[in-house]
Amino acid sequence: RGCDYQMKGESPDGSWEWGGCGDDIDFGYTKSREFMDAQTRHRSDIRTLLTLHNNEAGRLAVKNFMRTECKCHGLSGSCAVKTCWKKMPIFREVGVRLKERFNGAFQVMGSNNGKYLIPVGDTIKAPTAEDLVYTNESPNFCKRNRKTGSQGTKGRACNATSMGIGGCDLLCCGRGYKERQVVVEENCKCRFHWCCVVKCSKCTAVKTVHECL
Repeated sequence: RGCDYQMKGESPDGSWEWGGCGDDIDFGYTKSREFMDAQTRHRSDIRTLLTLHNNEAGRLAVKNFMRTECKCHGLSGSCAVKTCWKKMPIFREVGVRLKERFNGAFQVMGSNNGKYLIPVGDTIKAPTAEDLVYTNESPNFCKRNRKTGSQGTKGRACNATSMGIGGCDLLCCGRGYKERQVVVEENCKCRFHWCCVVKCSKCTAVKTVHECL
């Protein structure tokens, strides 16, 4: 579909006016809902409720964070007239936002009549439309488990100085880690030769690696 021309008029302070080719978020929202929810809309099991809720959360992560872009018009680059329009948020920002929602997802269960999702636990607030939800706890991937296909994290290389996902504290699941020295072969003394090849020598180096116990 074409541009969204619903936004009209001037800003409250009169410094710019709506114009340009805005992204038609309402059209995209409707088509996404028709496509994503069509196969599950008339079911009433908890898996369907879960899917519909998370689909909506994904759409709202885009719709509720539309950004305003502007362009100046005038002689010699002056901003005598400034027009603005709505654009969808940058895809990476949407991904980061959903990742944060994923990390703080709510565990829910179906209501007695099977029509609603309710949070697990009496003290947990109900999830909003923007929150992600789940029903079953994740399997324990710290240990080897053939049933889930988990290889465990024993022997996995980790970063001893990182507090993130790849850090030894988290990746090793509290079991600790060991440190060892390894000899590795690396490319070194690389030179560019005209035209157009890069030639390198091979050098050995001793590196410290950390592995989960």
